[in-house]
Amino acid sequence: MLVHEQFEGEQLRKEVNADMDEFEEGVCDEAKKYKLGNVIRGLHGAFGKKFMACGMAAGLDEVTLMHGWIMGYLHHNQGKAVYQKTIESNFNIRRSTVTAILQLMEKKGYIKRSSVEGDARLKQISLTEQGTQTAVKAKAMIDDMESRLLEGIEPEQLEIFYEVAQKLMRNMNQ
Repeated sequence: MLVHEQFEGEQLRKEVNADMDEFEEGVCDEAKKYKLGNVIRGLHGAFGKKFMACGMAAGLDEVTLMHGWIMGYLHHNQGKAVYQKTIESNFNIRRSTVTAILQLMEKKGYIKRSSVEGDARLKQISLTEQGTQTAVKAKAMIDDMESRLLEGIEPEQLEIFYEVAQKLMRNMNQ
């Protein structure tokens, strides 16, 4: 690891810890009084930073959060036909965004797009060997990160969280 990479990793860890301390020290209480969106935004930002810090520690500093999710999805759905439209709908992101993400992932060697017989416009997306190795490594890192994030949280509390999150998603989709 280069000195600047070590410094960047330490700096990111400090930022994540500072964000979590701030969140725990009252930003959460303040947000609860006013807006649920503040809590969601705070969790999203803290999760993203934690993901990047853990990714750097695991040697996955080239992988963005979205690349990790997509590679995990493709790895989980190996043997099934996955197209750009599949990713757009499963991740709820715009076509132009998915196009840019997939182009970058292809350029980095994580995925390949293959023409489908009968429709040259349709491209099936699959992981390359490098993408598969990265997906496996990222899954192990995410599983470890998730288990650390869930320390001290009872299964019943987690179940309530999931139920509330599902209700929030349903309400947002109305």
